[in-house]
Formats: sequence, C-alpha cells, structure tokens
Amino acid sequence: MFANVTPITDTIGVEITGIEGSRLADAQAAARCRALLDMHGVVVFRDAHIADADLVALSRMLGDVVVAPVGGQEKHPEISAISLDPATTVLASYNKGTFHWHIDGATDAVPQKSTLLTALEVSEEGGDTEFANTYAGYEALTEDEKASLADLRVVHSFAAAQLLANPDPSDKQRAAWARVPTREHPLIWTRRNGRKSLLLGATAAHVVGWPEEQGRALLDRLLDWSTQPRFSLRHHWRRGDLVLWDNTGMLHRAVPYAPTSPRLLHRTTLIGEEAVA
Repeated sequence: MFANVTPITDTIGVEITGIEGSRLADAQAAARCRALLDMHGVVVFRDAHIADADLVALSRMLGDVVVAPVGGQEKHPEISAISLDPATTVLASYNKGTFHWHIDGATDAVPQKSTLLTALEVSEEGGDTEFANTYAGYEALTEDEKASLADLRVVHSFAAAQLLANPDPSDKQRAAWARVPTREHPLIWTRRNGRKSLLLGATAAHVVGWPEEQGRALLDRLLDWSTQPRFSLRHHWRRGDLVLWDNTGMLHRAVPYAPTSPRLLHRTTLIGEEAVA
C-alpha cells in the first residue's frame, strides 16, 4: 500500500511519501503502520495533510486512544494541541518540558503505546523533533554493562521533568506537580517477547538504593549513550507531516522554539498495552 518507503538510518526511522489524507484512515494502512513501527520505531509520512477526523480514525485502528482529562479539543477530545501559546492550549507551560528527552507516561504502570503527531503550523527557528532508539542503545552495550544494570530500579517523577524546564517554580506549580504520583520502574524494560530497552529520560529522578550523585551520573551517562547520533534522528517539520513512534522504546524531545512561534501540532496518543517489567 505504501509505495515509497525509505529507511532514514540503520537503527531508527522510516520515511513514506505519496499517501495522504483520508487514505491513511484505512485498516490496511494501519496494519502496515504497526509493522513499520515494530521494525523502525519512528514512521514519518511526509506531506500527509491528514484531517483531525482521519487522524482520530487512524489512531483508533492502531489501538485504544487516550482521552486526556484536560487540553483535548471540543469536537475531537482525543486530540491535544501542542503549542507554547496559552491562548491555544491550557497546557502551554507544561509543553516546555518537551524540550528534554522523555517518554510519555513514564510515571504510569503502563506507559502509552504510541504517539501520532501532525503539523498544522511550523516554526521558522527550532521546533524540530528528535528521536532516539533505546532498544538499539541497550543492544549496543557490552554484556558486562548489561549485567551490571540488570537489577537496577529507577524512580520516575513528573516533578523531576518539570524542574528541568522550570527550575524556579512557584509553590502552586510544585503542588500541581506533586499531584502526579511517582513510579518505580526497572532501568531495563523487558517485553513479553524478550526485547529490551533502557527506560530513561527527564522523569528519571534517581536510582533506588544509590547515593544521589552516583545515580545521577549513571542516568546521565546512559542518556548520553542512548541519544548519540547512531541511535537517533532529527525530524524537520513541514506543514502536513505526520509522525508516529513507538513511545515505549523511543525517547523524544522538541528542539526549543520561541513562545511566540506559530508552531502548532495535533497529537493523539495510544493507551499502553504492556506494563513495565
């Protein structure tokens, strides 16, 4: 169904051209997307120009869709706007946290399965989205390194991520962050099929049982390792692009852009299917 499919790198990403709009809201297209996500982690549809209704339809063919308690559209509550403009979304201030490597739902027992993002408006400066393959990052470790990390556990915290974007928060902000429960996960996420990845990112607050400084050094080192160029890609948005990624094994972040930028993306998110273990 997808005639023009081109791998972006050896370890991450595939780009597809020549299909757009309602043609993506199709069961056959969804099945092909799932297969490509499993193989490549990130699927880029250039110039897809998918309408909101079709974005929701495709998302529902891929899995169960998250309906966010706040920030969703009135007509399509499954869709959240990604913008730094408070007039566009009530979550504008939180979106600054996307400038740091993360996975979505890291403080949940079952992180979200996948994310779909389409560009309505783009930024002239900054605003690209970067991805890094933590399956590939794990596989490239030595066997001794894998063994040394096998039993480590990490506490993930929404506050830890927000502090990176807002290092001098108000009491009100701290209170809001504290309402999101922390979560302890293994550092190595082992799937039912045996596949493994590193569970890292901005929410990774500290290593359980380790001195804070030592744990921070390890988490920073592994993040640097997993996001090096051979495991990552940078997507330069054009209006109409649609990008899907495996949220459980791909870190992502937005390249910083100005709050006054017109950048506006629409996002849907798929409910997770496998608890961290």
